Amino acid sequence: MPDPLSLFQSLADPTRLRILALLRQMELSVGELAQVLGQSQPRVSRHLRVMVEAGLVSRRKEGNWVFLAPGPARLVEPAFAAIDAWQEEGDPQAEADSARLAAIKSLRVTEAEDYFESHAAEWDAIRSLHVAEAEVEEAILRTLSGPTLGTLADLGTGTGRMIQLLAPLADRAIGIDRSPAMLRVARSKFGDPSEPVAGQQIAGSKITWRQGDLSALPLPAAGVDTAIMHQVLHYVTHPGPAIAEAARILRPGGRLLVVDFAAHDRIELRDRDAHAWLGFSDDRMRGWLAEAGFGNIAIATLDGSIDVRLWLGTLRG
Repeated sequence: MPDPLSLFQSLADPTRLRILALLRQMELSVGELAQVLGQSQPRVSRHLRVMVEAGLVSRRKEGNWVFLAPGPARLVEPAFAAIDAWQEEGDPQAEADSARLAAIKSLRVTEAEDYFESHAAEWDAIRSLHVAEAEVEEAILRTLSGPTLGTLADLGTGTGRMIQLLAPLADRAIGIDRSPAMLRVARSKFGDPSEPVAGQQIAGSKITWRQGDLSALPLPAAGVDTAIMHQVLHYVTHPGPAIAEAARILRPGGRLLVVDFAAHDRIELRDRDAHAWLGFSDDRMRGWLAEAGFGNIAIATLDGSIDVRLWLGTLRG
């Protein structure tokens, strides 16, 4: 653990205090930090080097990108507490930084929404590019096998394929997505109640669709038995809070299944397909699930041009 002197020395600069305050709000690239701070990337990198060496900032490398976040809580929480106690209300510099940070958040959301709007029609095909979707769906059914899924929530439902697959096994199914275009396609699949879904008849009242964000799901606490996030988390800037929000809506003993890419180095997916993350390591996903209250975490792998992982967690009572 760094000694107190090195920690205080690493914060003895107004720019570094600004950096810590910004990273407290969200993970950022070096370029985004430079944009908010109004400084050159080399200058920001020099400050970051000092903070990383002190343990106050952590680095996450994905392809050619480097993302920064606060370091371990045991180091940064005392610093945050001191800043909160000493910083004056209405600091113009802090308010200006927050405004520029909000613009970056808005740009990220807009870029993702534009991507989803323009690809809604072919979304099912996009999801099956790297591992055959039939193989993925067989693994999902195998993982969630049991008498009933109870109340099912498909978080980031896209065009509703998981509802098609799993609704016959559930008492009730709820598809949630932030994209109106995706939900329009999803609803169109269930437009004729006489048409079978996954080979079975499903009453129209059994399925509902809601527009909402993974960070603030439009569902009450402890009302869902099974939740699934199928190929959605790699689009989410902050997966940890999204998993915690999924835990909020689950009953004790409820299950969350995350289906997504294993960690990879296909950096073109970041720009071409708006991926915020280049897959996930088992350690990182286990950490998020455990922090949100999940135990009995099981992992399965499907090999492909990019491997697909299935992480299943059960919410502790």
